Amino acid sequence: MDHSHHMGMSYMDSNSTMQPSHHHPATSASHPHGGGDSHMMMMPMTFYFGFKNVELLFSGLVINTAGEMAGAFVAVFLLAMFYEGLKIARESLLRKSQVSIRYNSMPVPGPNGTILMETHKTVGQQMLSFPHLLQTVLHIIQVVISYFLMLIFMTYNGYLCIAVAAGAGTGYFLFSWKKAVVVDITEHCH
Repeated sequence: MDHSHHMGMSYMDSNSTMQPSHHHPATSASHPHGGGDSHMMMMPMTFYFGFKNVELLFSGLVINTAGEMAGAFVAVFLLAMFYEGLKIARESLLRKSQVSIRYNSMPVPGPNGTILMETHKTVGQQMLSFPHLLQTVLHIIQVVISYFLMLIFMTYNGYLCIAVAAGAGTGYFLFSWKKAVVVDITEHCH
């Protein structure tokens, strides 16, 4: 006995996502499930390399051709690169906007029982300032982009997943080499 009709889903060709195959008998135009006959597509739960009926973030943004997939690949790649650049730019802006620098010295043991003085720099930032407001707005943008990239990856489309990973890697390579690295020469446990 075939019970596949209970699932309400059928697999289309290898380049498409799963789509509803029919409506439940109790469903009618006057009483649909979910508020309307929306032709809802289900997300695949395994990786695939198709380009037919691939929804990208919004219901109206559907990839159906190889050219559209190529365009989406480039856009997602650039979005992931921008995300990495934004992270580095925020760190740079934070360093430039820091105020109230304070230096603290503390004794540390040196070689042969000597005592050395180690100086630490403490910096702060004012909450009600333009730099902090800018950091807040940039943080919101960064969070939204990070969720978009996560949702794109969760389409399980191999091309889009590669675009996210390659864009993030390229962005990190291009932008993070300028990142200042602080090395504590007194630290021996890495």
